[in-house]
Amino acid sequence: MPVDALYDVRNAFYIGNYQACINEAQRVKVDALELKKDVDVFMYRSYIAQKKYALVLDELNRYTGFDEVKDLRLLAEYLNGDEPTKHRVLAELDKKLTNFTPDNTCLPIIAATIYIHESNYDGALKTLYNCETLESMALSLQCYLQLDRIDLATKEVKRMMTNDEDATLTQICNGWLNLAVGGEKLQEAFYIFQELSDKSSKTPLLCVALASVLIAQGKYEDADSLLAESLEKDSNHVETIINQIVVSQFMGKSPEVCTRLLSQIKNSNYFHPFVQEYMEKEKEFQQLCATFAN
Repeated sequence: MPVDALYDVRNAFYIGNYQACINEAQRVKVDALELKKDVDVFMYRSYIAQKKYALVLDELNRYTGFDEVKDLRLLAEYLNGDEPTKHRVLAELDKKLTNFTPDNTCLPIIAATIYIHESNYDGALKTLYNCETLESMALSLQCYLQLDRIDLATKEVKRMMTNDEDATLTQICNGWLNLAVGGEKLQEAFYIFQELSDKSSKTPLLCVALASVLIAQGKYEDADSLLAESLEKDSNHVETIINQIVVSQFMGKSPEVCTRLLSQIKNSNYFHPFVQEYMEKEKEFQQLCATFAN
């Protein structure tokens, strides 16, 4: 089997170690054009994951390399944009999807990622249809889990295992599936995420995965410790804060703790689906209170 020159770059990105991915992308030397393109893709996606949108947009505006890399501008603009900007990006994305070539493996990932942020899982799945990369399968799996289609998610993981059973992304997806199935599969999910942490590093993404298993097992204090460890690595990691809110409720912490966490997430991730849904429920509750008050 040929050596994967970009293994460390991909692995760091998939486990959420974005700075390591950037460092490795700047260090690795590759000759093939396809590999050079992939290096740039993962590097700029890592900057986007770190929310360094201005940096990405500034550099891509001057970028003269691969068109697929330039398309990452759409993802940065969408994640950093207000509602009119998001609508413009979606319209531009629709046009690009009508005439992109099958060898363009980056655009479907960008499009599906944006559609998932829009909770448009059908749109994401249509975009990923016939894509055969592990990452496209992983995004399809996310959609199936959001749609509560465990049967289709199971088939997707089996496809990934047939493609590359030992790949980091395959293992992560298998862990997600086991977490969603629950029951006896929870311990298997924990072992998968723990092994990935031991082999690489316990990133916020893996901390949250491990904590999610512990929450499902009712081990709230252990989950709370892991989430505190995650926040030490990234104090604004949105999934960590969301899970802390959940754990705080289960552990009976003071209301001030949840209020503080909610305030933090509203300030740092206003457009996150959790925040938007919470604020909508908050608004509905206030309307109900006003109705009964009258």
